[in-house]
Amino acid sequence: MGPHPAVADVRRAIRESLSDLDEGSLVLVACSGGADSLALAACLGFVAPRLGLRAGLVTVDHDLQPGSRSRADDLVRLSPSLGLDVAEAVTVQVGTLGGPEAAARIARYAALDEVSARLGAVVLLGHTRDDQAETVLLRLARGSGARSLSGMAEVSGVYRRPLLGVSRTRTEEACAALGLIPWHDPHNDDPRFTRVKVRQTLLPLLESDLGPGIADALARTARLCRDDADALDDWADRVYAEARDLGTGLSTALLAELPAAVRRRVIHRAAVAAGSPPSALAAVHIEEAERLITRWTGQKGVDLPGGVGVVRRYGRLMFTSSLS
Repeated sequence: MGPHPAVADVRRAIRESLSDLDEGSLVLVACSGGADSLALAACLGFVAPRLGLRAGLVTVDHDLQPGSRSRADDLVRLSPSLGLDVAEAVTVQVGTLGGPEAAARIARYAALDEVSARLGAVVLLGHTRDDQAETVLLRLARGSGARSLSGMAEVSGVYRRPLLGVSRTRTEEACAALGLIPWHDPHNDDPRFTRVKVRQTLLPLLESDLGPGIADALARTARLCRDDADALDDWADRVYAEARDLGTGLSTALLAELPAAVRRRVIHRAAVAAGSPPSALAAVHIEEAERLITRWTGQKGVDLPGGVGVVRRYGRLMFTSSLS
């Protein structure tokens, strides 16, 4: 008999995600002990040697709950039985920047970045189709554009998300079939967190009122938005390279001929190059700068985050930094 269908689904997703890696590459699962990452870890232990890859696990202890270090150590001890040759637990100190969810995420990724760089490893993340749907809804509520609505990328630097096409229920079924008992994080039921509200209230309401398949539809929307955003970004990259070759500043005549979606991306690139922090540079800032092209009446310049200013002079959009 073959594996349980849920196990087969997870293994297939991993094989597809890792098929381009060189033989001998190290792949680590970022494992919290929850069903998603635990199924990912167990199935990686089966798939990796068949692809000529080395497999391991890294678990991040946020030190926010009693017994967290013990759970991390338990995962390390479990790793050999899952077919994982490398296992490491890292304890981090969670700050306060951006609230508890964001602060924990910042600390976690900093730890994963360090482990990946030190070991030269690719890191697998256990985000599922349901996580993708939640992400799209959260960003839609914030009025995000196509790039944000494209959700989480399957590949981002050293990180890969093999399970974006696999449901959360499927990973739970895989764990059950493999005899694994996942850890349930109580934070996943805490209504103080926005994502929990989306997971427990909004998505079930949509499924109830509009019918099943909402998570699938949202994940599909993310894939379509990502394709569109990639194409627009490629276009903007080419225009920005051309505009920079023309000399100091950006040609307003060139920008005026572009579709708004491309023009705003070019302005964003120029602002970041001048020193404006991407995390602080919002759509409203880009729209204000865009008015120097589309609604030019001789108005003064626009101030952008990071001490960057943008003005229109002699048919060019000029970006200056007060910090230079």
